[in-house]
Amino acid sequence: MKLHDFKYTLPKDLFAEHPTKERENARLMVVDRKTGKIEHKLFKDLINYLNPKDVLVVNNTKVFPALLEGVKEKTDAKITVYMLRELNAETLLWDVIVDPARKIRIGNKLYFGNDSLVAEVIDNTTSRGRTVRFMFDGTHDEFISLVRSLGKTPLPDFLQQTRSGNNPKEDREDKEYYQTEYARNEGAVAAPAAGLHFSKMLLKRLELKDVQLAEITLHAGFSNFKPLEVEDLSKHRMDSEQMIIDEKACNLINTAKATGHKVCVVGTTSMKAVETAVTVPGVVSPFSGWTNKFIYAPYNFSIADMMITNFHPPMTSMMIMAATFAGYDLLMEAYRVAMKEKYKFYTYGDAMLIL
Repeated sequence: MKLHDFKYTLPKDLFAEHPTKERENARLMVVDRKTGKIEHKLFKDLINYLNPKDVLVVNNTKVFPALLEGVKEKTDAKITVYMLRELNAETLLWDVIVDPARKIRIGNKLYFGNDSLVAEVIDNTTSRGRTVRFMFDGTHDEFISLVRSLGKTPLPDFLQQTRSGNNPKEDREDKEYYQTEYARNEGAVAAPAAGLHFSKMLLKRLELKDVQLAEITLHAGFSNFKPLEVEDLSKHRMDSEQMIIDEKACNLINTAKATGHKVCVVGTTSMKAVETAVTVPGVVSPFSGWTNKFIYAPYNFSIADMMITNFHPPMTSMMIMAATFAGYDLLMEAYRVAMKEKYKFYTYGDAMLIL
């Protein structure tokens, strides 16, 4: 497989600019790997494909309001900063992405919130990446509280471009819908999109059916949404993301595998996490650290019997992973059918269940 094999053109009317009002009423395409059959359901029909003691692996990361809008010193030029990861809590050192990056140089100071927060650029990391030190006299908790009050939801570029930047209704919509119902561990700058379809009601019905929820954490970053830049997939290097899988989640997953029950992994971030934590085939072990795992064919999945995913942007690691799980030809056929049947694509779009 080469990168160009994952290229497709999406009609503009199929790009989901806004979420489905009722999460569980998003459409669900069901794709059977054994038969090649494709069915059209609603997401709430997922419950019909799971039995008691089956396990759903979900990513409980919570999106941090990591988008800061400010100005550059002296010129007052408007800039946007995406806070990616904290490097040092004591010195308030962070890796960030700046936009526009062309004129942001080492030594520049950036001002946010009517100068209530200042950052100094101390290093360049990538073309848009910078390391900054925030200048703040309070405690770390007070710093984080200030960032939360100033920050906005860090939408992917393709969604950010549809936002005017000053629409309170859209801001409220993103704040509510760009989190999963089970989000609890703050740290992501991108939502695990497949999980956005679960409503409180659907989660309750799954609980009553005795479907187990194994919660893992992977703090998703923007690199998931970026098209790859190398034709040879073996040469692509993913950005590292922090992940945690505790003993409780491992026990639920391993027990299901050992007793013949199904494990359904929700989203590419959850899949990346569980495959990182595999020690021997079919067994996961507790893990706390970083992963830059990139899954592409040929690859033998060790844990998942089923996978829930969205319809992804072309030539992204997410689409490539979904194709590896479903099989390339079947996934491309599913995308063709999805466009014909007017499914909505990308983060706020519809879902796919791969059996």
